[in-house]
Amino acid sequence: MIDLVPSLRLYLVADPDHCNGDLVDQTEAAIRGGVTMVQLRAKHLTDLELFSLAQKMRSVCSRHGVPLLLNDRVDIALAVGADGVHLGVDDLPIEAARSIGGSVFVVGFSPETDDHVRMAASRGADYLGIGPVFGTATKTDAGSALGIEQFARRSAIANLPVVGIGGIQSSNFGQVLEKGAAGVAVVSAILQADDAESAARQLSRN
Repeated sequence: MIDLVPSLRLYLVADPDHCNGDLVDQTEAAIRGGVTMVQLRAKHLTDLELFSLAQKMRSVCSRHGVPLLLNDRVDIALAVGADGVHLGVDDLPIEAARSIGGSVFVVGFSPETDDHVRMAASRGADYLGIGPVFGTATKTDAGSALGIEQFARRSAIANLPVVGIGGIQSSNFGQVLEKGAAGVAVVSAILQADDAESAARQLSRN
């Protein structure tokens, strides 16, 4: 079983659609720089392509002792021996993922309303990804930015660890932590940087 809260500190959403260079190489560089958890999010791959990429990502994450989650796909997460899955409101229900994955399988959830925030723990979620905090260009269906105060309010009503996501850079990382987050999730701040390892290291200093 992973130590969840420390693992959420610097959370990389590894998306091949928003990566400068090879995703596996960039992810490994980011882990060297201080990334503590990786979620593989690949919306436009076939199942076979996703399975193959997930195997490679699992190998890298295992080598460095960093948990790997799959976005949406409980089946592929289990097939490659990943540590868990991250779900949205239109994905497999939290209860179903928990039933399939078992008690040590990490189930993250992205709520869209206050009611979603309040009910997530009772349905079996382990943590919440709340956002977009500052807006994002890497997830087209993410909706309008919450803003830091709305993020703080939702964090306060959650009875689970919370990760802030959306538009987070080293300049605003600290604001998110101050508002109750266990960590932050980033995409472009690392994957579109000239040097993923240096970008991750700068973020991890917060």
